[in-house]
Amino acid sequence: MIRVGIVGATGYTGSELLRLLLRHREVELIAVTSRAEAGRAVSDYFPALRGVCPLEFAPADSPLLNSCDLVFFATPNGTAMLEAPALLEAGVRVIDLAADFRLRDAELWSSWYGMAHACPDLLSEAVYGLPEVNRAALPGARLVANPGCYPTAVALGFLPLIESGFVDPGFLVADVKSGVSGAGRQAKTGLLMAEVGESFKAYSVAGHRHQPEICQTLRAVQPKGAPAIQLTFVPHLVPMIRGIEATLYARLDPSAGVQGAEQLQSLFEDRYQNESFVDVMPQGSAPETRSVRGTNLCRLAVTVPMAQAAERGQTLVVQSVIDNLVKGAAGQAVQNMNLMFGLAEGTGLSHLAWVP
Repeated sequence: MIRVGIVGATGYTGSELLRLLLRHREVELIAVTSRAEAGRAVSDYFPALRGVCPLEFAPADSPLLNSCDLVFFATPNGTAMLEAPALLEAGVRVIDLAADFRLRDAELWSSWYGMAHACPDLLSEAVYGLPEVNRAALPGARLVANPGCYPTAVALGFLPLIESGFVDPGFLVADVKSGVSGAGRQAKTGLLMAEVGESFKAYSVAGHRHQPEICQTLRAVQPKGAPAIQLTFVPHLVPMIRGIEATLYARLDPSAGVQGAEQLQSLFEDRYQNESFVDVMPQGSAPETRSVRGTNLCRLAVTVPMAQAAERGQTLVVQSVIDNLVKGAAGQAVQNMNLMFGLAEGTGLSHLAWVP
């Protein structure tokens, strides 16, 4: 059994981790911490866990964390970088669901997150936990940076095109929509139902902190000598609780010799044929967020618009949908844990979508 702790389990990703780990046959949950709720029964705070979770929230500095094999940080940005080094020194492995270890460049991280990085020496060691790219590095990892929800949906949609060199990396557009749970469990006027209901808006249009993370991932898979990645990324808030839909645009590189939609369909199917949690849908499909709600799946569809089908060098569209709290957060973290400890990758992640 893997002895597991969760730091900061009162938010949406923390509660999703609890839901998944309490039914994981290879996990023993040792400690669940909270600064504000220490001493309170977890099942009192989360009534859905009555009869399932006997634990109380432990203090944030609980010594129980040092007896774990693995600790998940489901905390705000800036917390794990302060506390993870001591756990690593004690031999505890760490998965951070926030952004503290996602970027390799400490100065770039600081410019986007507005604080100095507390342990820049660990950035080069941290494994970026997108299994579809870094699976081989996960079994030996001490520290894993769990990807963001937007970067997961966008990167999985663009990866086959960037790896193959089929598209111009200087023209990539990600038009992405997210449910309100992606903003976290916090009291903010802009997240009230009366504010988001029957409305739809873009935000952080001038620059979102997930953009450098996406670009870093795509640069890592480019063919040698390929031009620089140029990404336009615009996130939107939609009036639903969970789910991300990414509509991605790229221009075919005329020199790549792509012959049509069938070749692109084969490219995606071949790239993901051995991936348990990426589903490439048939030509002509349009994936819906409800088809992945509550699951660790990413569903993809690639389309060449009819008006451009006969024109090389024109725009193609990839649609990517995930549950932002599962494949975009807690589910992917469990997937990473499974790989770190030599378990079957899908252990504890076989849930079907919640429909309707």
